[in-house]
Amino acid sequence: MTNEQNIQQSTQQNIQRAGPKTILVIGGTGKTGRRVAERLTAQGLPVRVGSRSAEPPFAWEDPNTWEAALDGVGAVYVTYYPDLGFPGAAEAVGAFSELAVKKGARRLVLLSGRGEEGAVNSENKLKESGADWTVVRASWFNQNFSESFFLEPVLAGELVLPTADAVEPFVDVEDIADVVIAALTDDKHIGRTYELSGPRSLSFGDVAAELSQVTGREITYTPVALDDYRAFLRENELPVEFADLFALILDGRNAGVVNGVEEVLGRKPRDFSAFAKDAAATGVWNV
Repeated sequence: MTNEQNIQQSTQQNIQRAGPKTILVIGGTGKTGRRVAERLTAQGLPVRVGSRSAEPPFAWEDPNTWEAALDGVGAVYVTYYPDLGFPGAAEAVGAFSELAVKKGARRLVLLSGRGEEGAVNSENKLKESGADWTVVRASWFNQNFSESFFLEPVLAGELVLPTADAVEPFVDVEDIADVVIAALTDDKHIGRTYELSGPRSLSFGDVAAELSQVTGREITYTPVALDDYRAFLRENELPVEFADLFALILDGRNAGVVNGVEEVLGRKPRDFSAFAKDAAATGVWNV
């Protein structure tokens, strides 16, 4: 029996013992949240999506929405937008976690980022709430290039970042979702912190080359000064705080490959090249 089959069997045993309680997936329409919600539903578990458009609605910036979203909930997948490294994130995560535990949702799985000092503050606030916690620290997502803020630059043919020689072991969100499911449904992951990455580190020049190969058109990478990148973010109506965050976490601290995916799932993580081929086949990068 594989590790993933063991996880599924353990999930069903837990359901039979305690009965299913609703799992709140914050950001349930986002890159990882959508996939987590789909997997939970496929396993027969009741899911509530936490988003501004959901009923009841959930918004990090409006604490008045939190209590209704937590009604009848036994576990929460916690994702924070725009990023745990942003000002106010730790305080919000801490206050939400305390409320969740108070209302009976003790099982909290937090999506965090590798090498982010601000994210560690949020992790600590969640742990201090008294929750049965798991922290999942992820490298940059493969899907940032197909579903997020790097999609438009790929379509335009030029990736721009405030760093010249950074490398990153990009991780696939399908792997993240599988790890989160394991953490939500198996008590052996309580009190654990897992760092996730893909199987190899790539420079952004490497990424541009691989995307060029699968799209059949030239995609380049251009490093720019930090002030120029701030201007780029403003022009594209993105938070300027990303400039300092990217410069910080792309300083080499996260360049190494880690084994969290294999530790939890018993298999190798998905490679960037496999992601790129599959994404290209969907037509997402067609122009």
